[in-house]
Amino acid sequence: MGQERRAGDGFYRVVVRAFTCLFALLGLRLDVRGLEHVPRTGAAVLAINHTSYLDFAVVGYAASRRRRLVRFLAKAATFDSPVSGPFMRAMGHVPVDRARGAAAYRRAARELDRGELVGIFPEATISRSWTLKPFKLGAATLTLDRGVPLLPVVVWGAHRVLTVDRRGSPRRGRPVTVHVGAPVQLRPGAGATELDAELRRRLDELLGQVQRAYPDAPRDAADRWWLPAHLGGTAPLPAVAAVLDRESVARADDASAARAVRARERSTRRHELVHRRVRARRWTP
Repeated sequence: MGQERRAGDGFYRVVVRAFTCLFALLGLRLDVRGLEHVPRTGAAVLAINHTSYLDFAVVGYAASRRRRLVRFLAKAATFDSPVSGPFMRAMGHVPVDRARGAAAYRRAARELDRGELVGIFPEATISRSWTLKPFKLGAATLTLDRGVPLLPVVVWGAHRVLTVDRRGSPRRGRPVTVHVGAPVQLRPGAGATELDAELRRRLDELLGQVQRAYPDAPRDAADRWWLPAHLGGTAPLPAVAAVLDRESVARADDASAARAVRARERSTRRHELVHRRVRARRWTP
């Protein structure tokens, strides 16, 4: 099925242009490779490694050079925010709630049926080790279910600008590489688990190539944080990063629960105030 014009697409293109201007202001040296693998029309799944808060914007910029827009799967909290939520909804992105993943799957499948590009981060969250975390099966399952191409995409260098644990710097001139690989091929009849394993192998291979070809090196020992340990950097090993991830999720859950409690308390106080005012008017002589 061909792509349909959507009400928010004009706004989406404005956002892409705004990020393009931001990248220019930051002096990012964007190196986009493999764009010939992104179809000019029709559906495909883009499976992307995740190291930075800018990965969405960088991949969106790359796809725009093929005159395509990507509908990204992103955590529901991004849509709940009064700042980012209206933007995410207007651009047609797909909210993912950890407790209701099936709803996101159905929405992503509908996007593919419309002929859209769907962007998925199989690791679900940013990797603190700068290596690949365990994958969720969503990208492989959607690909098999809808019979569309599965493209491995690697982004490297954007984490030096903005990433988890308040890491990164707006210092100008950072090289950022986006490399789109050829569609993942698998023998007929293979299942989602096999496709996921092949996707991981391809992404890991592509990530290694991009990391080794990256044109920058750390300035000093303190600047080695953005390199993975196996390349001589000071990023935590995957096992340590997994512990940090669990602690971060627990803190986020605690903060979310605290916000919910405060919201209920505010609602209760408002109701009590209304009731007091109603009673006061009722008994006024």
